[in-house]
Amino acid sequence: MSEHIVKSYEEELNHLTAEVARMGGIAEAQVADSIAAVVRRDVPLAEAVVARDEKLDVMEADIEKKCIRLIALRQPMANDLRRTVSAMKIANNLERTGDLAKNIAKRSLIVADAEPMTPLTRSIERMGKLVTQRLKEVLDSYTSGQIDRAVAVWSRDNEVDEHYNSLFRELLTYMMGDPRTISPCAHLLFVAKNLERIGDHATNIAEIVHYDLTGQMLVAAERPKSEAL
Repeated sequence: MSEHIVKSYEEELNHLTAEVARMGGIAEAQVADSIAAVVRRDVPLAEAVVARDEKLDVMEADIEKKCIRLIALRQPMANDLRRTVSAMKIANNLERTGDLAKNIAKRSLIVADAEPMTPLTRSIERMGKLVTQRLKEVLDSYTSGQIDRAVAVWSRDNEVDEHYNSLFRELLTYMMGDPRTISPCAHLLFVAKNLERIGDHATNIAEIVHYDLTGQMLVAAERPKSEAL
């Protein structure tokens, strides 16, 4: 393979990584804004999150198309093949993350019409910050190629589960104490579940990054897990 072709191929791979990183930044912003919409009862912001979701769908489809084209034309092997397939898988997880952020924003539109429940929204905010930070860390590990950062995100998956379990119990307490809160609390419960699932996608991305960089799979059985409700 000539030096020109090798250079061109490397440029394609670098461009692919950059596109995934850009998609990651948008997904991260979507999650942060959806949480802010819940906490601040910000209807325009929630509507903006819902409207922007289509951009992630388009980006995911474009990255998948570029990956398939690259595999078909370049026939990458070993590291290059892992890098290409990893980009496609991460884009898929980011698209799903965007869908979950959109779901949170939709729930916030309903919660905004109910009476404020400040202690609960503060709990949502704390869990949201944790999930957003995990997403940021794993995306940084992808762009920087730092395996340790990806493993750190993967190994702390139980932290999100623990926050969810605590919030679940808090929501149940509210609903049992005042039946009038059942409807808004149910929507906040869905918000919490969506955040927990975003945390799972961050964990998935950490596993993909580790495989991309090492060629080895992380074993889920070796990660500590909290008890599910």
